[in-house]
Amino acid sequence: MDDEHSKYDPAILPDYLPIYYRRLFPYKEYFRWLSYGNANGLVSKSTFQNREFSFTLKDDIYIRYQSFADQAELEKEIIKRCPYKIDIGAVYTSKPKDRSPAITLTPVEKELVFDIDMTDYDDVRTCCSGADICHKCWPFMTLAIKVIDRALKDDFGFQHRLWVYSGRRGVHCWVCDEEARKLSVSARSAVAEYLTLIKGGNTGKKFTLYENVHPLIQESYTLIKKGFLDLAIVKQDFLGSKVECNKFLKFIVDDGLRKLLEAEFESLDTSKQRWASAVNVVRTTLEQGSLKRNGRHCIEEVMLSFCYPRLDINVTKGLNHLLKSPFCIHPKTGRVCVPIDPEDADSFDPFTVPTISQLVDEFNEYEEKNKGSGDTVRDVKKTSLQKSLKIFEKFLRKLEASWTSKKIEQNEATMEF
Repeated sequence: MDDEHSKYDPAILPDYLPIYYRRLFPYKEYFRWLSYGNANGLVSKSTFQNREFSFTLKDDIYIRYQSFADQAELEKEIIKRCPYKIDIGAVYTSKPKDRSPAITLTPVEKELVFDIDMTDYDDVRTCCSGADICHKCWPFMTLAIKVIDRALKDDFGFQHRLWVYSGRRGVHCWVCDEEARKLSVSARSAVAEYLTLIKGGNTGKKFTLYENVHPLIQESYTLIKKGFLDLAIVKQDFLGSKVECNKFLKFIVDDGLRKLLEAEFESLDTSKQRWASAVNVVRTTLEQGSLKRNGRHCIEEVMLSFCYPRLDINVTKGLNHLLKSPFCIHPKTGRVCVPIDPEDADSFDPFTVPTISQLVDEFNEYEEKNKGSGDTVRDVKKTSLQKSLKIFEKFLRKLEASWTSKKIEQNEATMEF
């Protein structure tokens, strides 16, 4: 269970948010991201100006259809209102702030987004439930990042994938390629359905693998297999009780095999022993040729059912859906919604993510220690948030390099010979 949450008091937000938004929020990089090359003339100013933002203020006051002319106006309004939460929506045909009965807002562009929440794993995790997380269950998120990121990169060719910690119990992904941002609702739905394997929880068998396994499932299984033993057996002890064993046995459609495994489990004590026994019994039964066709891959089905990412596909499908912004503060935990480097997902630890109080304390300590020194260090780099900013800058540099290439192509296309 996440005991660290108990050390944070949400009552501090009114005192700390003004400092965070005035001195530490990375407005420059934030605007570079959401303006998508406007400075280079690659997109219209409306790409930013017609973007919807929503603010959740103190006492759950919710304000939708906010939009801003530029970075300065966005910064001014955030500092003025000190939102407890910022959400980002679509780019519309008109400025959302001008919304009226005479102006119809139609969404025309938005990042392809994914939302993976730990609560959707409550049927398989044994350590926590609900909003709580711990080091034993966080590897579910690590595997989710690896599996979905690989598919987005290799299966769809998307190059610009921004992964962000939600601040509490999950992760978000923003796919920022131009092709992804302009996908229709039906195309987004198709991507979401393609990536979905687990539907309706994990209580019993939900899918069957046959001989010709889809490449998505094969590649996902390869990634999951590497982390399965540590996550399922060591951290989750997923066969450690009769209840958990019964969950496993629901995946075994062959009556004879299920009864054999049930008897085996009764004579064994640990998850490690029971899993090794299950793998051995299934292998032996396969070699004897007595397993039904729909049960030949039951071990792989269990591993995938336990670890495959559970997506909130409605978040991905909808153009109107808003998603929590990177670098805002989660009001329940005080943690910053920081970017995650998918190439280094194994080393990401949500419990080391800085809280707003930690950042403000670090900033104040730096200021006190260097009083009168005249240094020109940027405020955010006086704190541990600089590590997350470097990950964001790495993402931005790659994104901006694609804009530069596009600009060169446009110039070459218009050159006269």
